[in-house]
Amino acid sequence: MAKYIIKRVLQFIPVFLGVTLILFVLQNVVPGDPIKLIAGERQLDHQTEVTLRARHGFIETDAEGNPVYEVDESGEVVLDEEGYPQTIETPLWKRYVTYLTNLLQGDLGTSYQRGTEVTSIIFQKYPYTIQLALVAIVIEAIVGIGAGIVSAIKRYSFWDILVTLVTSLMVAMPAFWFGMLLQLFFGIFLKDVTGGALSLPISGVAGPVSTYPAWMYYIMPAITLAAVSTAYSARIMRSQLLDVMNQDYIRTARAKGLSRGAIIRKHALKNALIPVVTYIGMDFGAMLAGAILTETVFSWPGIGRETYLAISQRDWPIVMGSVTVIVVVVMVINLIVDVSYAFLDPRIRLGSSKNEG
Repeated sequence: MAKYIIKRVLQFIPVFLGVTLILFVLQNVVPGDPIKLIAGERQLDHQTEVTLRARHGFIETDAEGNPVYEVDESGEVVLDEEGYPQTIETPLWKRYVTYLTNLLQGDLGTSYQRGTEVTSIIFQKYPYTIQLALVAIVIEAIVGIGAGIVSAIKRYSFWDILVTLVTSLMVAMPAFWFGMLLQLFFGIFLKDVTGGALSLPISGVAGPVSTYPAWMYYIMPAITLAAVSTAYSARIMRSQLLDVMNQDYIRTARAKGLSRGAIIRKHALKNALIPVVTYIGMDFGAMLAGAILTETVFSWPGIGRETYLAISQRDWPIVMGSVTVIVVVVMVINLIVDVSYAFLDPRIRLGSSKNEG
């Protein structure tokens, strides 16, 4: 087990480097100058622009952080097309090395737009994403697994047909559209019909003067975030449980006189849960990555919405910092899911050349 975990952790290194490198290259391909976007519609004067480019590492600087200008063979400063001293652009590889060096020291950079450290922004926003993901994953696990078990046990019954119908609708429905339907019905229509006596908050989180309890703000975003995943979990649970119930060892258990409930609880459920746990674990990692659509629709102040706003503003330090944290979280969640196999099914021995059984 320890050998397997060490091996997986070492595999994180090339994945992490690859993801950060691709993102670093892409941010220089996407149209839009992040420095000029700082001023919005206003025009930056030349000196301010040079200072900002030097501060954020876009141009070469000396030991004191002052811009370095290009000179010709005679030692004269070269002028650009507008007559200003020509600065020297920092090579992409050098900027990437600087980013990695700072990253190893825990420095994720500074936001272009806010002038705030990215680390503090992530610490401020990420707890909201974690809270929403936890609520959503609980809904997915309880409803998805429960519906799948009921559907499998009562095969071809009304409940099986209902689960199949609902899951088919949820899989086909875009998450953002489903979220807006919930807002329209529970936040607006129901409020108008009941005269404001019954409704749910449609966006944001609880504040000092909120008219709703804090927990109510989680209901619609969490349901929206979990909807499609819950449908898939139910389907996987149903198919796996039906498959396991036809195995030879289940028939042997029946022959020994065990009740159907005991067979399901003690024998079938553990084996059927392995693919479901895999899916839910990976989905939890995706939720922790920040559900951009869900958080944007509900104005949820999490890392997903923050990343979306940063991309639209070309605020690359926030994008890079957010994705860096997300990559680490997803890799750790995947490792935990893999290790959990050995506890769900003792026949699985992680790190062995073959399964023991």
